[in-house]
Amino acid sequence: MGCDGGTIPKRDELVRVKQKPEQKDKDAEREFRWLHCSLTQQRLQEPIAMCGMGRLYSKQSLIERLLEKEKMPEMSEHVKSLKDIKTLQLTPNPAFTEEDKTEGLLDTRHAPYICKLIGLEMSGKFRFVALWSCGCVVSERALKQIKGNSSSTCPLCQTPYSVEDIVVLNGNEEDLELMKVKMEMRAAKRKSSKKDKKEAKKVEIKTETDESCASTVVTEKPSTSTSSKVKVVANPKRLGTANAMQDPELKRLKNDFSVAKDPKASDVYKSLFTSHKTEKEQERAHWITYNPFYN
Repeated sequence: MGCDGGTIPKRDELVRVKQKPEQKDKDAEREFRWLHCSLTQQRLQEPIAMCGMGRLYSKQSLIERLLEKEKMPEMSEHVKSLKDIKTLQLTPNPAFTEEDKTEGLLDTRHAPYICKLIGLEMSGKFRFVALWSCGCVVSERALKQIKGNSSSTCPLCQTPYSVEDIVVLNGNEEDLELMKVKMEMRAAKRKSSKKDKKEAKKVEIKTETDESCASTVVTEKPSTSTSSKVKVVANPKRLGTANAMQDPELKRLKNDFSVAKDPKASDVYKSLFTSHKTEKEQERAHWITYNPFYN
């Protein structure tokens, strides 16, 4: 039956244990996320951009996908235009070489980019953040140290930023929820700024029209007296209408105009009308119709 000759079997030879599922290499997964595009899974090519959730993309690949109008993967559905991404201003690592791409252990390889302030490598071991207002990338540790001593301005380019502009790169699940809230805050802020610009334009147009219609006032100071004189320059259109109303030909069209009061008309011409003094003093009827004063 076997086991002859004093053979002593071991437990693993007699009992079969269910194998454990294969676990992912966390270091390899972390390195892949920081060195490869989230859209094409290819190695990142400059210029490098990020979305509102903090994922990294090769900008050229992302633009090509947007132009082709192909459906985005589930993790990138929120990217619908170039307004939803931001180009990153990265600092190259002087210690990085081409051999670091393939050779050596993961722990000994150098990252292609570093934090410009304190020199930490952007390999995923340390948390890095990017500012949506300018695109500069620094380590979270450096930003916290500088933020405690100065105002909310970028330490690299001095561009002001707010709380919703801080985006955590390749964050965990909690960070992704926070980044989603910040995306909504930036979208609401962008809509309000557009509304304010439209209202400001309307106000400017209204003031320009009011100024063109109103008269301009020019103040002149005489050299001999201390009192100031105000010279009013009227609208040329209004001056034209005023001069036209003084025309004698237009005055004759008025209802209260009388030929007897016209200084340019002769006495013979005035005697033809009933408003002449000789017609008012006569006691006979008018030779054509009648005299309205005696009817």
